[in-house]
Amino acid sequence: MSTVKIKKGDTVKVIAGRDNNAEGKVLSVDAKKGKVLVEGVNMVTKHAKPSQANPNGGIIQKEAPIDISNVMLVYKGKATRVGFKMEGDKKVRYAKATGEVID
Repeated sequence: MSTVKIKKGDTVKVIAGRDNNAEGKVLSVDAKKGKVLVEGVNMVTKHAKPSQANPNGGIIQKEAPIDISNVMLVYKGKATRVGFKMEGDKKVRYAKATGEVID
């Protein structure tokens, strides 16, 4: 598997699937499975049994993982592909649309 170009905290845009064109913040990244959890995207309904954390149980809405290939980084309001380059002795991500360093 190649290097993961999306990090926790990035803003991404969904480019495929049911939630196409939705934007949200990345909550977590699973590099091994190639999945990301995006805030407010790919919402699923779960039936929860009563527990100590949720005494009443019931039906809850939560985010489900989405494939990392179906999201694109949003940088300065524009969806862009991400590349890596060396800046001095440090490897940094950059936006391919503008050529600017992201972090």
